[in-house]
Amino acid sequence: MEILMPEPQIYVERTLAIIKPDVIDKEEEIEDLILRSGFHIIQKRKLQLSPEQCSNFYAEQFGKVFFPNLTAYMSSGPIVAMVLARNCAVSYWKELLGPSNSLRARITHPHSLRAFYGTDELRNGLHGSLSISSAEKEIRFIFPEAILEPVPTGQRARDYLNLYVKPTLLAGLTALCKEKPADPM
Repeated sequence: MEILMPEPQIYVERTLAIIKPDVIDKEEEIEDLILRSGFHIIQKRKLQLSPEQCSNFYAEQFGKVFFPNLTAYMSSGPIVAMVLARNCAVSYWKELLGPSNSLRARITHPHSLRAFYGTDELRNGLHGSLSISSAEKEIRFIFPEAILEPVPTGQRARDYLNLYVKPTLLAGLTALCKEKPADPM
């Protein structure tokens, strides 16, 4: 009897999603929408950023009129940060979020998350990375232990296997055969 298993998928693109302080009570509802939209939540963390951390996170916005209000808003309470993965994660997440101004989102993208959860142009409920490079930077900021290197393929994968995996397996299996334990587990 042959068992058919679906081929494992490798999600090569990741993005950062943040549930902001004013909608933290909708965390489960938002996560459900994320999962139903085809994303996988790779990592999740609840934390509260200091105003200094918010300033560093939103450094590109420094000097803009709304910057002080943004850092005060983002440090006003706990947030939930998630690393989302799927094909084209950054663009799909941006599409699901809708425009950053929640008031505009209600008119132009009424089914978007920001139209539903945001309250105004600053308090838009959720954060999303703007590009793959900003996603990598933001993920490293919130999840410093995250490994973001791409999965090697082709010749790079074969080289990695030959250099690191095969010698380790060979040494371990050779030692196991020499010892011939009664219960190898």
